[in-house]
Amino acid sequence: MSMIFYSEERIGLFIDGSNLYAAARALGFDIDYKRLLTLFAGKGRLIRAFYYTALVEDQEYSPIRPLVDWLDYNGYTMVTKPTKEFTDASGRRKIKGNMDIELAIDVMEMAQHLDHVVLFSGDGDFRRLVDAVQRKGVRVTVVSTVRSQPPMVADELRRQADIFIELMDLAPQISRGPAPAREAYHVDDGDDYEEDDY
Repeated sequence: MSMIFYSEERIGLFIDGSNLYAAARALGFDIDYKRLLTLFAGKGRLIRAFYYTALVEDQEYSPIRPLVDWLDYNGYTMVTKPTKEFTDASGRRKIKGNMDIELAIDVMEMAQHLDHVVLFSGDGDFRRLVDAVQRKGVRVTVVSTVRSQPPMVADELRRQADIFIELMDLAPQISRGPAPAREAYHVDDGDDYEEDDY
């Protein structure tokens, strides 16, 4: 589906960092976040671009830290929290870093200041959030992918959205070009993607 934006619209971007990273990785490209911001800033009045990610604490060096710092200085509002480590029922150590609540609260709080919410996530848990802001008169676009195996977007979220944008269709406009010795900017945030998430 094509991107439908109006020049007078107040737009907010809400990026589920680990979900978007996993989707782009599944499609085989890296996101250039400066190009992504420029693309959507050209679609209307970009009010705010939020990026949500969990950070592993107590590590001397976190691979995601350079990206977090860069985004913070280049037009993104960073929302982070430390990951939690726990032991699951079978005794395996796991890291959890889910940012769904933070993202949902910010969308609800910002809804009165926006005409169009762009949600970069395929997580089906956001269907009720999308429904709630739509009832406030806000249009919602979901950016994710159905072209990965398995698809990264939950069917119920895709149906609820006013517009669904296939991430692969944006790749020519937002992917990072090849660079020598390119650094891996991002690590998985530790969200446990269960089968029922999609």
